[in-house]
Formats: sequence, C-alpha cells, structure tokens
Amino acid sequence: MPGASERDAALEAAYAVVAGETFDTIAAVLDRCDDRTVNAVVAEVPGMNSVFALVTHLDGVIADWGGNLVAGEKIPRDRAGEFAATGTVEQARALVDRMRDRLPRYVHRALADGIADRSAIGSTRADAAAATGEFVILHLLRELTQRTGHLQICADLVAGGEAAGAR
Repeated sequence: MPGASERDAALEAAYAVVAGETFDTIAAVLDRCDDRTVNAVVAEVPGMNSVFALVTHLDGVIADWGGNLVAGEKIPRDRAGEFAATGTVEQARALVDRMRDRLPRYVHRALADGIADRSAIGSTRADAAAATGEFVILHLLRELTQRTGHLQICADLVAGGEAAGAR
C-alpha cells in the first residue's frame, strides 16, 4: 500500500491531467471567439454570462480558494465584478495561462500543508472556513469543470443566436 506522499503525488499527477484537459477545452472555446463574441450574451437568455465573465470568475475562484485560503496570499477579489467583466480574447487567454500556472502550485500546497489562512476566503459557501486542503482541491476542480461546461454552452448560444439578438 502506498504511503501518503505517494498517494498525494499520484493525486497531483491525475489532477494535473484533468485540469489540463479542462484548460485545453477553455482554450478551444476561446479559439471560436473574437473580441465581440467573447463578451456577448443572448438577450433572450436571462442571467446568461459571457465567456469572458466566466473565465474571469474562474480566475477569481482559483485565486481566492487556492491563493488566499490555501497559500495565504492576499489576492483581491470582486466576485460580483467577475460576472460583469469584459475584455478581449487575448486577455481571456492570459487569465487561462495564469490559472494553468497557479493551480498546480495550490494543489501541491493544499495536499502538503493544508490551509494557510481560514479567514481569507471570499466565498458564498458557508462551510469554506472549515474546508480541508483535500476539500479545496476537489471544490476547485468542480468549479473549473462546471464553469467550463457553462462557457461552452454560452459560446454555443452566442454562435447560434447571432441572428436572434446576441449582444
């Protein structure tokens, strides 16, 4: 039976594969966007977020849960502003690159050291302050995959709704 450090290394390696595939999916969606469509929503879909807003939100989630909670960093976050964010495809790509860089470090730190600053979370989850390192990395993976699905759907709606009033 492998020891804890071997299990953690195996988990980190598997996590890196799944997260990498998910970031590749985001990049593929961005390949389909231009600077207008990355910010577009379909007016007939109430509450729809743009691809750019969802990428910005993911960056905020990873910075907050990984950077602030796990690593004890002091990365400012405007959660509500994430959903109103606009920008270019290049700016979205830069956010994806930053997440690709940060996430593996946060995963390693969460497994090796646990939580650095329980007071540093800007989440809407009531149980965030009691989270373990293991919970945080699973939460981050859930957020990453869930929001990636959302942004795929949003990009599809914009592409299909061009004539129907995407703005």
